[in-house]
Amino acid sequence: MQSAARVTAAPSWMVHLKLLGMAALWGAAWPAGKVVAAAVPPLSASSWRFALSLILLLGWLFVRSGTRTLQALSRKQWAGLALGGALGVFGYAAFFLGGLQYLPAGRAALVVTTNPVLTVLAAAWLFGERLNARIGLGMFLAVSGAVVVLTHGAPWSLFTEGLGIGEALLLGCVICWSAYTLLGKRLLVGIDALTTTAVTAGFGLALLLLSAWGFDGDALMRPLHLGTEWWAALLFMVVGSTVLAYAWYFEGVAALGAGAASAYISLVPVFGVAVATVWLGEALDWSLILGGAMVLAGMVVMNRARQ
Repeated sequence: MQSAARVTAAPSWMVHLKLLGMAALWGAAWPAGKVVAAAVPPLSASSWRFALSLILLLGWLFVRSGTRTLQALSRKQWAGLALGGALGVFGYAAFFLGGLQYLPAGRAALVVTTNPVLTVLAAAWLFGERLNARIGLGMFLAVSGAVVVLTHGAPWSLFTEGLGIGEALLLGCVICWSAYTLLGKRLLVGIDALTTTAVTAGFGLALLLLSAWGFDGDALMRPLHLGTEWWAALLFMVVGSTVLAYAWYFEGVAALGAGAASAYISLVPVFGVAVATVWLGEALDWSLILGGAMVLAGMVVMNRARQ
């Protein structure tokens, strides 16, 4: 009995460690994305990011299983993966870098705290995942903290000034990712995380390239003339924030459920603010600190309520 317990516990710990690593990589992606978005339009920058990511993902997939997992996909699964690419790659990436053109990286990272809230509510409705009063309290704390950050400590300004362009773009980013997560919960039935990530990246890249060619024109090739700092930021996003983080996230969704895995996204702002402060020299004001503390408190309450 003890031996069996150890065997089953190890994968669970590994899943949680990977989700923690995912949060760290995605948090650092915000300041890296700020560097990338400053020099290249969002659609073009995202096209380069996912073109390089797809090369690595396909190489990893072929080394591990050849074309076997691709050949096993049904037409329905291909269609679902195409929708996933439109939401989680094309939509998310365009909104992500678009929002970073208007907001500081650390403040923008805290917008994603609304992601677990939306995902948990939808997962409870669609998949019957657990929802209770304590989870509701955690969601309230997380959303309230995000509002404090977004409004610089003046939540009432939402009713007088509304949201700016940057905030609106990042909310679009949140909606796309929540939909992608919930779709992934269904797609992962019979499809491994790496295959899901690679195929959705391919479909998303096709949409990004078509959009960048139509809207950005010659700017699509601008990265060829940029320096090492821009390329270093992009390559970090490719290897860490796309290839590894996407694959680890979907492993978490498959093992723990959409709501539990998405709860780790609440840690993204902690890493994002820390890296943005050190790397980009962004200022820490009281609203950022207070809002971040509320977000973390909300995540802790949500996770304990699930247990």
